[in-house]
Amino acid sequence: MRAGEARLSIDCGTATTAAVLAWPDGSSTSLSFDGVPYLPSAVYVSPGGEVWTGQQARQAAAGQPNRLIPSPRRPADDDFTVDGTAVDALEVAAAPLRRVAVEAERVAGGPVRDMRVVVPAGWGPRRRTWLRQVAHRAGLPQPRLVEAPVAVAGHLLATGVHLPAGSFIVVCDVGAGAEVTVLRRGPSGFEVLATLGDAAAGGTAIDEALAAALTGPDVPGDGAAWSTTVESVRAAKEALATHPAVTVPLPDRPPVVASSGMLEQAAGPVLRRVAQLTQATITAAELTVADIAGVYCVGGSAHLPQLAQAIAAGTGITPVVVPDPASAAVLGAADAGATDHGAVDRVEVEVPPVRRAVAVAISGFASLALIWQCLMTAEQHSTLNVYFWVDLNWGEFTMAAVMALLACLAAGTVLGSLIAARSPTPGTRTEGGRVSIGILAAVSLGTAIAGLYAVVASQYFGQPVGRFLSWALWPITPIAVAAVGMSVVAARQWRVPHGGWSALLAAPTGSVVTATLGMGLVQYSLTAERWPDMLLWIDVAGRVGGLLLGVGVVMALVAPLMFRLILAAPLAVITAAIVSDQATGIIGVTYAVAVAVWWAARLWTRIIRPAPLAPAGQPPSVLPVGTPTAGGR
Repeated sequence: MRAGEARLSIDCGTATTAAVLAWPDGSSTSLSFDGVPYLPSAVYVSPGGEVWTGQQARQAAAGQPNRLIPSPRRPADDDFTVDGTAVDALEVAAAPLRRVAVEAERVAGGPVRDMRVVVPAGWGPRRRTWLRQVAHRAGLPQPRLVEAPVAVAGHLLATGVHLPAGSFIVVCDVGAGAEVTVLRRGPSGFEVLATLGDAAAGGTAIDEALAAALTGPDVPGDGAAWSTTVESVRAAKEALATHPAVTVPLPDRPPVVASSGMLEQAAGPVLRRVAQLTQATITAAELTVADIAGVYCVGGSAHLPQLAQAIAAGTGITPVVVPDPASAAVLGAADAGATDHGAVDRVEVEVPPVRRAVAVAISGFASLALIWQCLMTAEQHSTLNVYFWVDLNWGEFTMAAVMALLACLAAGTVLGSLIAARSPTPGTRTEGGRVSIGILAAVSLGTAIAGLYAVVASQYFGQPVGRFLSWALWPITPIAVAAVGMSVVAARQWRVPHGGWSALLAAPTGSVVTATLGMGLVQYSLTAERWPDMLLWIDVAGRVGGLLLGVGVVMALVAPLMFRLILAAPLAVITAAIVSDQATGIIGVTYAVAVAVWWAARLWTRIIRPAPLAPAGQPPSVLPVGTPTAGGR
């Protein structure tokens, strides 16, 4: 097989570096170094300036531990200083990669041109650029950088784990540090939603805690002797996975015995911190535990049984430890194990119920009823057949435009959800994306209908169109702006609201019906023939209409029944008291403002982010893609 057909995948961890050669037939070969399937990331800088890796570095460091660099995988603006001598940071970091390149060329029979390098999800542009420079210094081709949790998710698919499109998973990477990531599987791949990292919540912290328990306070927590002790303890920790007790050699003192009980005691606080990070990351992604399809543990410390117990206790989700957890990311980055992940399964989108269509019809008929009554009951006047004017209920005219826009918005939302539910194959847009398009189309259509009302009324009465346009368009502008904002949020958000977008954005039907009846009664009281025996009933109809308008405004503003009762009483009394020809415009605009507030409140519920938990005394922060983390393998 030609070398050019192979694909080299490298996972440069904080403690170890793993590499895999993947072949076109789906098989893979793990590269071995000094007889083990990984290369320690630590390097030794010789007095002559040479950089040694692997077993050679460990043996040399036994005599001169101060020349050992335990973790060269970190961007550095300044060079390392080893025994008083400056050492090029890029050269130090490139040494393990150069060793990997030599071994890969030997196994493949020639240089490998296709290369992938695993990076933490929280690494930003600066650190990624630095890693590309390291690869170039090592003589490797330009690598493709693959985020570790995305690589792990790909490995899960390749090994037969069922993850339908639209599902959410958590990848808990516990290596030298910890990095917890929430991902969503979309039609075209996995996307990172939130990442939290903590360098003090991984294997290094466990090693140091166990080393402190074995050595006591006599050995300081720094220096060459401490580094050697931690390395011995790390090897003992791996052995304790299969043995109840092991002997740990220590520098300048007799060996000691480490037991599984001591490891459990040392690892407990660290792994509980990982569990807290897991819950905090789910919260940061604006999800709940019920939304998560699975939690998958990878990394060099994922095999510790206390990790699964801590996550299950902290989140209520029993995690799955991926087989060969230390190699999951590097295998996933190489696409090893499968050449085709299969078709993307759809997540069923709930079909909007029939009552959503009824809500659309109610708003639409309310708009038509209001505009018909407004035009048919308007009084036309003239002076000497020269100057003409119209007494129009401008509040009713405004409410007709508002109801038209509400009907269009409800229809656009329902149609977007319905198209997403009926789509036979997963497209490039989520349900929110389709709803977003529906909202934008609805805003355009609703605004056009409101403008049409103005033009028709202007032509019907033979009056200039300017005033009609002002009363039709200006009051609905805040509603349209809030709806456009919601369309942007719907297109960008991954999480579908409870009950679907059609439920979140369903028009407030009770408010629509109440306000429409109220304005209809008000208009009747203002335009009806005032026969003496009907005066009382006409006035009562007007006051009742004012009451209903006040109630309709409150129903649009608040949902809890108690708040509605508290607010409706004073507002309904006020609107009933001010019913008159001059006040109808104010009442109509007030209702338009209430509807705008209703939309703004729903927009706010989609924009606001719940504050992440603050476990273990140090609150984690949400790390979007491009932000450095302290985690690593």
